[in-house]
Amino acid sequence: MTGKTEQTAAATAEALGYEQARDELIEVVRRLEAGGTTLEESLALWERGEELAKVCRRRLDGARARLDAALAEEEKGEDGAEDTGEV
Repeated sequence: MTGKTEQTAAATAEALGYEQARDELIEVVRRLEAGGTTLEESLALWERGEELAKVCRRRLDGARARLDAALAEEEKGEDGAEDTGEV
C-alpha cells in the first residue's frame, strides 16, 4: 500500500467499533486461511488484519482503563464513608 492508502485504511479501521473491527478481522483471517488469493491480495489482507487488530487492542485497553477508573472511584467512595455504627 502507498502512504496515503495506508493512512486512509488506518482511519477507516479506527472509525469502527470493537465488534465491527473484530468481525472484520475474523473474516480477514478466514480468507487468509482459505487460501486461493494472490500474493498481493494476501498482503493487503494481512495489512488490513494488522490495522483491525490494533483497533481491537486499543478499544479493549480503553475499556480496561474505564473499568479501572470506575473501580478506583468506587473504592475511594467506600474509603471516605463514615461509619456511624448504626445498623
